[in-house]
Amino acid sequence: MVPLIGFIALVIDLFIWVVIASAILSWLIAFNVVNTNNRFVYSIADALYRITEPALAPIRSFMPNLGGIDISPVILILILLFIRDVVLLGWLLPAFV
Repeated sequence: MVPLIGFIALVIDLFIWVVIASAILSWLIAFNVVNTNNRFVYSIADALYRITEPALAPIRSFMPNLGGIDISPVILILILLFIRDVVLLGWLLPAFV
């Protein structure tokens, strides 16, 4: 059971990095640093959007409108860190060791 908990923690870590990459790429697209007419940039942006949007959409649905600021990636990262550190490594891992 301990290797499974370690694997789930690793998947959560990787997803956190994907959320960070998605947020940074969305900023770069918004400020016209990268151009989505480039097929490579478009395919990466589309893949990141498809991976992260199912987790970000429920957070965005109950968040108030803050103008042009989207803090849903920050909230998602905090939730994922709570799940990884408190639930997995704090509660479940000591129960199986």
